[in-house]
Amino acid sequence: MEIKQNILDALNEWLTPTFDNETQEAVKELMTTSPVELVESFYKNLEFGTGGMRGVMGVGNNRINKYTLGKSTQGLSNYMHKVFPNKDLKVAIAYDCRHNSKSLAKVVADVFTANGISVYLFSDLRPTPELSFTVKHLGCQAGIVLTASHNPPEYNGYKVYWEDGGQIVPPEDEAIINTIENLNYSEIKFDANDNLIHYIDIEVDKAFIKSSIENASFNTPAAAKENLNIVFTSLHGTSITLVPDTLSQAGYTNVNIVPEQAVPNGDFPTVKSPNPEEPEALSMATALADKLQADIVIGTDPDCDRLGVAVRNNEGQMTLLNGNQTMILMTAFLLEQWKKADKITGKQFVGSTIVSTPMMMELATNYVVECKVGLTGFKWIAKMIKDFPELEFIGGGEESFGFMVGDAVRDKDAVAATLLICEMAAQAKAKGSSIYKELLKLYVDNGFYKEHLVSLTKKGIDGLLEIGQMMIDMRENPLKEINGQRVIILEDYQSSTAKNLLDGTETLMDIPKSNVLIYYTEDGSKICARPSGTEPKIKFYISVNTELEDVQDFDEVESILDNKIKNIIAAMQLN
Repeated sequence: MEIKQNILDALNEWLTPTFDNETQEAVKELMTTSPVELVESFYKNLEFGTGGMRGVMGVGNNRINKYTLGKSTQGLSNYMHKVFPNKDLKVAIAYDCRHNSKSLAKVVADVFTANGISVYLFSDLRPTPELSFTVKHLGCQAGIVLTASHNPPEYNGYKVYWEDGGQIVPPEDEAIINTIENLNYSEIKFDANDNLIHYIDIEVDKAFIKSSIENASFNTPAAAKENLNIVFTSLHGTSITLVPDTLSQAGYTNVNIVPEQAVPNGDFPTVKSPNPEEPEALSMATALADKLQADIVIGTDPDCDRLGVAVRNNEGQMTLLNGNQTMILMTAFLLEQWKKADKITGKQFVGSTIVSTPMMMELATNYVVECKVGLTGFKWIAKMIKDFPELEFIGGGEESFGFMVGDAVRDKDAVAATLLICEMAAQAKAKGSSIYKELLKLYVDNGFYKEHLVSLTKKGIDGLLEIGQMMIDMRENPLKEINGQRVIILEDYQSSTAKNLLDGTETLMDIPKSNVLIYYTEDGSKICARPSGTEPKIKFYISVNTELEDVQDFDEVESILDNKIKNIIAAMQLN
């Protein structure tokens, strides 16, 4: 096969003494045995997406390895020295259960210390939200977590946090990326100063758990907590280090851990994917719940920033809630607690994202608080907290099974969210209700919104080109009608314009640019299209809604909405 010049140039660089012998030999092995893998490894630089830098581990500039992470860390070090002159710089580093996470975390720590930056490195794996907390708790200027969230075992990643505890956003992100891209691999400083590495663990854990309980518990009687029967699974990830202790210290004594999935393991041997969005990932937990007649199942992804929740429906069967449903439930519970405490004064807000359920707006309106909506990713919700210091942040979430409780952690946080949903479940059970029944009541009060996600996987170079072409086609030839309904508004976040397709008028949107398109139809349906920032996928988020007059009508109305979603999928040929 013919190899393009840019790939040959990258290959030749990786065969120079800048790279160690082991790396050079691995490159030579790819050249002789795996030409396709060779091209995939070198055809572009690994990029920062919505969740940082994430990719397959291996040699090459399009892979996660000591050199790509070293280059990013060197660039970040240079930038920190520039923007924090004459300051003793500190960085916190955490890592998850994935293969090589611990050794790669040490490489990252070494590069920081070689640049005179003190490092606070967790002595063992820890949840991502604890890293966000730690950045502020220890007064660091930045933080790094080595994780690839719920991606397959061959992946790893690198997420950068800034001094507020949130992931990097404009203008820092672009400035940091430019600094990294202008570096040569030969400029990476790998010679560590171990005197600048400080290992952290139990004391920070105690502070984090204390903060989680303060933010996510709301006067639930002890008897109600003891009466809630919980099944929990860490899906072989980091949450096992903190979630059981947090629940225990908060007073939840009936927590049953899925034993086969309790030991951290980067191979994730009991699941096809360690993704709590997938019902299969929680199948062992729901089976244990049926055996124990548990009330609720909670499972977290490998780095413990997202949670899947299953509860019993009106027929007593375990049902997996989607991310929009858990977000609505937790937000409504928080708002109700704030209302009971007379803390809602008109100077509060909740946060959501453009791909999440519009029901968040209805909910916020009914509680007389503002709902701010940002781009995909919790870094934008964290930015809201920073941008509007005059407002109190109550909580917020996204359809991707993530939620933030208060502002102690500036990223999605499955530790606090697990405790919060248990508080809601315990209080509901104590009054003869349930999570499921509370959800149906919310549909009656706010409108019945139902969402569905279609993810189309397009791997490799060809897949990337195909995804790009799909977005171009949808921009240049926008749909005028979807499922028999006229498209009223087309929002293009790349051009920051909202176009009324009925009269041709356009308005500018005051929001950062992103490769996202959203169609709104005359019956209130919403269809959002965006390439994933962390996976080789293009995603379509479908939201439909109608009124629900009575909970007794739920099954009938849900069937109507399900059919509408199916018809939209067929009309857009997303099957």
